Amino acid sequence: MSREGNLEAPTRHPLDWKNPDFYNEDKCFEELERIFDICHGCRRCVSLCGAFPTLFDLVDESPTMEVDGVKKEDYWKVVDQCYMCDLCYMTKCPYTPPHEWNLDFPHTMLRAKAIKFKKGGVKFSEKLLASTDVHGSLAGIPVVVQAVNAVNKTQVARSVMESALGVDKRAWLPSLATRKFRSSAPEAQATEVKNGERTPGKVVIFSTCYVNYNEPGIGHDLLKILDHNAIPYVLVEKEKCCGMPKLELGDLDAVAASKEANIPVLAKYAKDGFAILSAVPSCTLMFKQEIPLMFPDCPDTQLVKEAMWDPFEYLVARKRDGLLKTEFPQKLGNVSYQVPCHSRVQNIGKKTEELLKLVPGTTVQTIERCSGHAGTYGVKKGSHEMAMKIGKPVFKAMSQMKDGAKPDYISSDCPLGGHHIAQGFEVNQLGEPTLAHPLTLVRIAYGLK
Repeated sequence: MSREGNLEAPTRHPLDWKNPDFYNEDKCFEELERIFDICHGCRRCVSLCGAFPTLFDLVDESPTMEVDGVKKEDYWKVVDQCYMCDLCYMTKCPYTPPHEWNLDFPHTMLRAKAIKFKKGGVKFSEKLLASTDVHGSLAGIPVVVQAVNAVNKTQVARSVMESALGVDKRAWLPSLATRKFRSSAPEAQATEVKNGERTPGKVVIFSTCYVNYNEPGIGHDLLKILDHNAIPYVLVEKEKCCGMPKLELGDLDAVAASKEANIPVLAKYAKDGFAILSAVPSCTLMFKQEIPLMFPDCPDTQLVKEAMWDPFEYLVARKRDGLLKTEFPQKLGNVSYQVPCHSRVQNIGKKTEELLKLVPGTTVQTIERCSGHAGTYGVKKGSHEMAMKIGKPVFKAMSQMKDGAKPDYISSDCPLGGHHIAQGFEVNQLGEPTLAHPLTLVRIAYGLK
């Protein structure tokens, strides 16, 4: 007799993406039908994203009112609404492995996306939008940066981008930095390595495309925190995009190319006893989960997985080692904080909340729900409106503290998600609190300039 649901923690199978059957559309559709039928009978995930309401509407409007009545070509409507947040797998689904039904909705969606990509079903504009290294090549060139940033703020240019590139003209877009993080980062002040019971005493920073090209201030705040705590650091000698934007498209060959560029470099640091820190949850998750699942037999990949830390995961572990300064002279007031999906999937607990709550004169309200941004999903013409709809409960929940007061700060470990939330505040007229990354909040609390 099958069990009703899982009583054990969900586990992940390696992604069998090199098997020719992985790209067999008929076999993929058989698995989609099997999974959709289970989801239809359960419906616990209806509020998570657009994929499940789309599926259930297709079923309810079909002639049989069952999955067998849904046209196979309509399956793609469900696939297109999945943005790989992984929350259905990690927080809702009772039938994930080791349950015998072996249901992995996100990776089945990834398989379908990979088939679509191989068939040429992904537009050039979507490929360009996911090519973060290409966008970043313009950062740091003063005249070009000024021109691009100015053009991106005009309605005419945004209308052109919407028609040509599929970028919704209402969506917030990041500016290019006048100076890249990697070229502006100072050398560490500390030189003495103090290993803790839980933590390596030296850190290497994987900059990420976003911090390097768009918001270097986040990276600088991390370095200031490390310096303040006498933790020696270096930047990864050479890095390429982690591959998450390509994964979301189903371009697994591009993800593999990123892996071949990054893993050998990062593995050297791991072997040398460094903690590897990345300030963008999606990038951290790529090295902790997705790349290891794609390359389960690669020793260097598994080594990097073990050496990879979320910054707050590292700082809190450092505190437990008795090696983190906990004197915070500057209070933060009311902080309304959102835990990004890709932070939750890392299974590290609420480490950001834990550290922020150490700051005297600070009240932290934590919201555990998807902001709706999800990388490129939040800026595309076809999905921006849905992204704002998914995020609306988050915007409203963050707009008021439990005692009815307004937040002084809104914050999210995901920089893009944070700006999406700030736009949600503006669109829904929920107030004008200051948006600040959690690392920025800690730097402020330490009284660092």
